[in-house]
Amino acid sequence: MKIENTKAQMRKGVLEYCILSILQSEDAYTSEILGHLKNAKLLVVEGTIYPLLTRLKNAGLLNYRWEESTSGPPRKYYGLTETGKLFLKELNTTWSDLVNAVTLVTTTKSTKK
Repeated sequence: MKIENTKAQMRKGVLEYCILSILQSEDAYTSEILGHLKNAKLLVVEGTIYPLLTRLKNAGLLNYRWEESTSGPPRKYYGLTETGKLFLKELNTTWSDLVNAVTLVTTTKSTKK
């Protein structure tokens, strides 16, 4: 089993949560979202993020608007819908529970011999 495959699956599993979290405070276009992910060491390529953004939009969690750019073509800015905000709130709770559970499992010494 290759560790890189497992690492990639772990990152993939939290990508939606990370994207929604990035958009909770302000709308952003794809390059900005990718920049936030890159700064957090969650390296994602454009070919991965575009289908994910479309899926989140189709699920009613995101909306978008076009905005003219001074340095190129118009940009598509994504933002959370009200449904997306509620969904993110649920994910925050789930994430906290998951972190606590994983921490407990991975740091507790077994008393069985």
